[in-house]
Amino acid sequence: MKPVDPRDLRVAPKSGVSRRGLILGGAGLIGLTGAAPAAYGVTEAMGLQVTQYRPNPANWPERQKLTITVIADLHAGGPNMGLARVTEVVEAANALKSDLVLLLGDYFATHRFVTEQVHHAAWAGELKRLRSRLGTFAIFGNHDWWYDIQGTRQALGAVGIPVLENDALLLGEKGEQFWLAGIGDQVAYRLGHGRFRGVDDLPGTLAKVTTGDPVILMVHEPDIFTEVPDRVALTLAGHTHGGQIRIPFLWPSLVPSSYGARFAYGHIVEAGRNMIVSGGLGTSIVPARIGVPPEILRVQLGA
Repeated sequence: MKPVDPRDLRVAPKSGVSRRGLILGGAGLIGLTGAAPAAYGVTEAMGLQVTQYRPNPANWPERQKLTITVIADLHAGGPNMGLARVTEVVEAANALKSDLVLLLGDYFATHRFVTEQVHHAAWAGELKRLRSRLGTFAIFGNHDWWYDIQGTRQALGAVGIPVLENDALLLGEKGEQFWLAGIGDQVAYRLGHGRFRGVDDLPGTLAKVTTGDPVILMVHEPDIFTEVPDRVALTLAGHTHGGQIRIPFLWPSLVPSSYGARFAYGHIVEAGRNMIVSGGLGTSIVPARIGVPPEILRVQLGA
């Protein structure tokens, strides 16, 4: 008998209700309460803010300074993330002048309400314009895998953006070096009945870390944080959109995580380990946000 891959046992959020059903239900609730809330949700999805974090991980050298710009869940496609908006995101990111730019997956829109198709070459061409001292690095998200992983892989490769898929690189100048690691998506294959198989290999990835320098880990879904050892100074995640629509009595059930609000959004510290979960930029299921405005993260490490 073929042994069971533990990654095949990942299941949908514990609520037993899909994020799709909840968000569509939430959208229906917005519609029932009138046009104004619906318009507000679409308008909020068109905003853009920079959210600043200054975590102090125990295993990051206090005097080793590093700034990171994080772009998560772009979901390029109109009405809320047309090509002009992608350009705006890139320009805002470049204005931060960070040392490093990280892309956390889900690059194109897949919802049924897309009004402007942004082809892979177009969004990738804009991301190519990102500038930082140490470069731009990427991972894939679940939507990339579910809808067009080959096209996404080719688009990023064509513009020279490295993808860290169960891989780690040593970056920085001597005396200020650190490892940047990225894992494959944790729900890459849909097996049906709320079960998924991932392509992630956290132990294999961290085995490539061969010095005592600190580690920054890129993941798409935050749930793997329970398995991340304290060897990792900081984990950066996306995927949740912060719930995307924070409607009373429904949120945090809208969060696509088996841990609900625990890993929904923001700076999370558990047992001395640090993770920051971005609310992301684009939208999934419906092109609206309520209470979770689109954001770029700027993370500053070191005093």
